[in-house]
Amino acid sequence: MPLYEQIQEATSFIRSRTDFQPRTGIVLGTGLGNLTDDLTIEADINYRDIPYFAQSTVESHKGKLVFGSLASLPVGSQGRTTTAGGHPVVVMAGRFHWYEGWTMEQVTFPIRVLKALDIERIIITNVSGGVNPHLCAGDLVVVSDHINLLPENPLRGINDERLGPRFPDMLHTYDEGLRRLAMDIAKAQGIRAIEGVYSALPGPNLETPAEYDMLRRLGSDCTGMSSIPEVLVARHSDLPVLMISLVSNVSYPRSAIRVTTLEDVISTAQTAEPKMRLLIRELLAYL
Repeated sequence: MPLYEQIQEATSFIRSRTDFQPRTGIVLGTGLGNLTDDLTIEADINYRDIPYFAQSTVESHKGKLVFGSLASLPVGSQGRTTTAGGHPVVVMAGRFHWYEGWTMEQVTFPIRVLKALDIERIIITNVSGGVNPHLCAGDLVVVSDHINLLPENPLRGINDERLGPRFPDMLHTYDEGLRRLAMDIAKAQGIRAIEGVYSALPGPNLETPAEYDMLRRLGSDCTGMSSIPEVLVARHSDLPVLMISLVSNVSYPRSAIRVTTLEDVISTAQTAEPKMRLLIRELLAYL
């Protein structure tokens, strides 16, 4: 079945389960799944029940779409605009990675469906290794640009103009207004954050010291194994994008590199996650 028809079928199924209308989509990265605890939940749907959705296989990825309202401070407080009921969101509690064996179309299919659900913007989160020597574990990077070193592109193949243009321009991929707002909130809340460049390699192995050196020389501030495919499809779909990366381990200079396990990454992410949750809640209160 053509991709467009798959998207329509998946969207129709979701609409049959809930009539809740989200304004913002949020993709949660490894160890960052507890944001759903902040929601007033209207509905949640397991990925396995949604037509054409893949299944999360990575530890800490719950594998469900969660619909609900994210509570915020009262209307009019310090410029906030969200109603007292909270900002309506749909949260991807778990993402798909190319290294899991999924195709790029499968990895990014949920973003197509979120667009079809008429969200206005998407916030993409992840954890990463820091290759900027000024970054520490637990810092946040508000992504202003990326370096795509993945061997596949989700936009490869015959283009369906109903989904987006053949050659999407990438100049304004990461929404400047959302980035500025995120940085202002981080400063006001005392959260260590920089604007920076995210790079993606295929994984699942972590990068070698030589690769970390290369990424720094290329201009990267942090690196991971996800997110850029979703960003490409969001850009193709004309969705404003905000990406926030939580630095889970320091990977530059070489003297700072330590052996890192998934358990280490999840532990650091869970320790620093309250900062990410606070930043997202405060940001949505202004939208």
